[in-house]
Amino acid sequence: MYKKSTLSNNLRIISREFKDRESVAVGVWVGVGGRFEDDATKGAAHFLEHILFRGSLKYPCHEIKGSIEGVGGSLNAFTGEEQTCFYARVPAKHFDLTIDILCDMVFFPMIQKNDLEKERGIILEEIKMYGDLPQYHVLEMLDAMVWPEHPLGQNLAGSKETVGRMTRTDLRDFHRRHYSPDNIVVSVCGNFSHERLESLLEAKLANFSSQPKVSCLPFSGLQKKPQSGFFRKKTEQMHLAIGVPSLCSEHPDSYALAVLNIILGGNMSSRLFDELREKRGLAYSIYSTTRTYADTGMFMIKAGVDNSKLVEAVGLIGKILRQLRRGKVSESEFTRAREYYYGQFVLGLEDATEHMMWIGESMVERDRIRTLGEVVSRINSLTPDDIRRVASDILKEKCFNLAVVGPIEEAQEKELSRMVEQGLYS
Repeated sequence: MYKKSTLSNNLRIISREFKDRESVAVGVWVGVGGRFEDDATKGAAHFLEHILFRGSLKYPCHEIKGSIEGVGGSLNAFTGEEQTCFYARVPAKHFDLTIDILCDMVFFPMIQKNDLEKERGIILEEIKMYGDLPQYHVLEMLDAMVWPEHPLGQNLAGSKETVGRMTRTDLRDFHRRHYSPDNIVVSVCGNFSHERLESLLEAKLANFSSQPKVSCLPFSGLQKKPQSGFFRKKTEQMHLAIGVPSLCSEHPDSYALAVLNIILGGNMSSRLFDELREKRGLAYSIYSTTRTYADTGMFMIKAGVDNSKLVEAVGLIGKILRQLRRGKVSESEFTRAREYYYGQFVLGLEDATEHMMWIGESMVERDRIRTLGEVVSRINSLTPDDIRRVASDILKEKCFNLAVVGPIEEAQEKELSRMVEQGLYS
């Protein structure tokens, strides 16, 4: 199904050919993100992602974007905590050009001083924009509680101070340390030839040698008591986020956790959606999700609720969590969640870009691909008892963290603090 190869400079390639498609999706994955930074360079990975679109050795800024969009394609990038990805999707006949552009901007960026100043202003506005949005601010507060004094608990884009003092030398050094062939994966899905891909990359990167990998700061914190944090802001609704430390990405129970998430708040059939929105009308948006990293993770619930019903909503969430942790998961509910997980996974692989993302992220994270057969086998091996066991292991009262942003009153703050300290299951 997949073709894998490694160039002479240790750059890895993973691909899936679909000869019946008219397009091709390409991703260049770098094994670096926000958690690889220290206090002085916080935001460097995100800043560098932005600046690479400003021009490379062969392509000026307008040609990078114009050449891809000018043939009907799309070009974008994102920065996470453990990887940065630059990706494009184009008609298949423009495959060679796309590989050349992506590799040139990733491996041979100019990083000019005047471009740096323009992009600095843009990123500072981005930081302010997200700071103004309570639905994002509440997540930043939760991160800081789950991962205190660690890069994972800090804003991925950095702060006004760190971005404000970032220099051209800082970004060049960051690029040199992390953008090395043995820390990069190229993933491709669509109508192309793997052999042609190898040839293009060998020719383009023949003189680009690898550097020793740089490790990120591990997280070894252990939460001993529940926490709550509040930020008063004039908004039309309360934004709340509840999080607990959870499993790392390669944990044996990661599949059980995924199904648990679906049962609790992963879709419109979930317990949280049904109880808080459909039955009580307490929230428009209510969901749960997971975030997994190499050595840590978080299970999170997020909601936007009526200002006067904040305490009621948090109390109901606690009740639902208690029922899930102490009660049983019926066979029908378990089967429905398991089938939803499988179905969403398979449907995602139907899209060339999503498929490229799947194999690229897998390779850059764990240097291997989890095949469809492996995923199906792991999903089919689950039982309702696995879900309850994982819920019991993760949803511990002493590990709950509550963050709230909105026009919270003193009485509400005191009551919520009491609820968290005494246990949401009380």
